[in-house]
Amino acid sequence: MLNNIQNLKLTCLIFFTALPFLHFGQMESEWVPPLDIPIQLSGTFGEFRSNHFHAGLDIRTQGRQGLQVKSCKNGWINRIRISTSGYGKALYVQHYDGTTSVYAHLKKFAPKIEAYVKERQYEKESYTIHLFPKSEVLKVEVGELLGFSGNTGGSYGPHLHFEVRNSANQNPINPMEYPLEIKDSQRPQIQNLYLYDGIHPDSNKKEFPLVKKNDSVYTTAGVYAAGKINVGLRLFDRQDLSYNKNGIYSAVVRLNGIPQFEMKMDELSFNDSKFINLLIDYKEYAQNRRRIQRFVAHAAQKASFLEGAAANGEMEINPGKSYQILIEVSDYNGNTSYVEAYITGNDSVVASAKETNSLDPAKDYLFDFEDKSVYFPPGSFYDPIPLTIETNEERLVVGENHYPLQKPFEIRFDIKTQDSLAKSQTFIALLDSKGKPFFFSNQQKEGSWIGKSKTLGSFTLSRDSIAPQIQPVNFKNKQWLSSFNFLRVKLTDDFSGIKSYRGEINGKWIRLEHEPKNNSLIYDFNDLSFEEALHQLTIEAEDRAGNAAKLEMEFYRKPKKED
Repeated sequence: MLNNIQNLKLTCLIFFTALPFLHFGQMESEWVPPLDIPIQLSGTFGEFRSNHFHAGLDIRTQGRQGLQVKSCKNGWINRIRISTSGYGKALYVQHYDGTTSVYAHLKKFAPKIEAYVKERQYEKESYTIHLFPKSEVLKVEVGELLGFSGNTGGSYGPHLHFEVRNSANQNPINPMEYPLEIKDSQRPQIQNLYLYDGIHPDSNKKEFPLVKKNDSVYTTAGVYAAGKINVGLRLFDRQDLSYNKNGIYSAVVRLNGIPQFEMKMDELSFNDSKFINLLIDYKEYAQNRRRIQRFVAHAAQKASFLEGAAANGEMEINPGKSYQILIEVSDYNGNTSYVEAYITGNDSVVASAKETNSLDPAKDYLFDFEDKSVYFPPGSFYDPIPLTIETNEERLVVGENHYPLQKPFEIRFDIKTQDSLAKSQTFIALLDSKGKPFFFSNQQKEGSWIGKSKTLGSFTLSRDSIAPQIQPVNFKNKQWLSSFNFLRVKLTDDFSGIKSYRGEINGKWIRLEHEPKNNSLIYDFNDLSFEEALHQLTIEAEDRAGNAAKLEMEFYRKPKKED
């Protein structure tokens, strides 16, 4: 009898101990895609962008906004961010399996999330906001509506940016690991092969046109080379239902069958993007906007997706010997293209041009002129580089944008005697290739305008004396607006850009949704209720040069009746 009781207790203990794990398994047994449409990609995981590796998938939304976006698993919303740049309106959902999914560029959140966010926006009197709800506040189930697809933030067209991260370290994981049904029978397309004689940005390179040997193999005419070389490719990948030129998943470079360079985009660290310009021909991209992906690892580079630590992509070619270079490039679905090149070693080694006035990356440098200065801290560059600093009455020329920087350098322009208005409107401008100025920095410190840049180029002082413009779009002064759902206002600035804005009705802060891409401010009349019929609207805005503008108008609206 005693044994039976002990067995029963043991059975109960095992059952109740296992219950949370059974529940855990049930919660994680389902997964759904974030959109109920055929998945077409305009961006793949790990592909090269202008200043970062893409951390997720860009899913096309058929050129539309407002598609329902759903939670891919059970979990809870642990982060909400609204910004006018970057991810725009974004939600982060933590799941019970140790992953976090991210949904960005949304147009609007689901009602319960929208209400939660709006309450806190009014508390903080700020449209842009960053929230971290506790786990019990906003729980979501698999397939539950999170929001609606949009085009907010740094988006260049309607789409959903979808990420999956390791919750422990926030490293992005390739979302293709999930069973997304993406039709893809196309191999990556290779455009040109390049051989470099070094890793330095000034290394000599030679372009080799490619011809297709068959459906999967590209080849080139015989190549003669000597010394250490590495390779680069212009390439892209496509899926069956999308015309976009996307990035690849993996690559292996072999010399006579031995791997020399390997990369695979299964997981990234956000720290990897610091080194993105070492994996492209930076000078070619800066000058001609052509991206050549280089398959070589710089000594200073610490990229998490590179495999085979012993091989950095540099290959030794000896005189009189023959070699085969085979480059294998694949997408996530295993579609693979190959580049084969046959190399004969010769005796001539062409050394890369070396400048005697190259800056040593280990040292710091101060270039001090009468009214301007440039300071490079130690570690600003990855390699010794030739750099010419020139100045005249108007410009400060800090080399040419041919070299990637590891750390930003500091620029100073002395503040000359001038009236306070002119001083407040002046800023440092960065000049583009055509000499057009763009706002760079108006920070003032110790009698100077000061700014930090990770891009070499030309700088000057510029002035913005024109205030922003605030114009009503769908209403007029003293108009009855009882049937209106929204107030629409156009907010523009001709030069330095909008720094801040604030709207009030009858002296109370209102949430104005700002979309810089179309210069709009929108107020939802459902946000607040007022007892009176006559309303005073005030909107103030300031640009980054300190110019301020103010709109003051009156409108009428019938008060809402109490239920």
